[in-house]
Amino acid sequence: MHELHTSFLSMRKMIAEINQAYIPSLIIMDGIEAFVDGGPMSGTKKRADVIVAGTDRVAIDAIGLAILKELGSNKAIMKTRIFEQEQIHRAVELGLGVAGPEGIEILTDDEDGKKYAEELIKKF
Repeated sequence: MHELHTSFLSMRKMIAEINQAYIPSLIIMDGIEAFVDGGPMSGTKKRADVIVAGTDRVAIDAIGLAILKELGSNKAIMKTRIFEQEQIHRAVELGLGVAGPEGIEILTDDEDGKKYAEELIKKF
């Protein structure tokens, strides 16, 4: 973990590579509050008031980035397409999940959720 956290230039790629060691059955992302800049301990937070669950970790990460774009995040996130973000790109190279936005389907249980999902899809 020390190497991961002190390797700023490779950290995102390494996070994707660590994911080769296991296959999750379910991923749950708590997006009630999110760091839109800084993190993981301090930085600028905004409320998204969303919970995302799924079985594809690349899709979940991509939706998380779409949420950050919707909230208005830092320059690195806002100016880089989701599947060009370093961690997502490396995860796709490793075959850890969907290869692009066309492989993502967002299911919701109400009309407000459907509208929000449509806004997120536009961020791809």
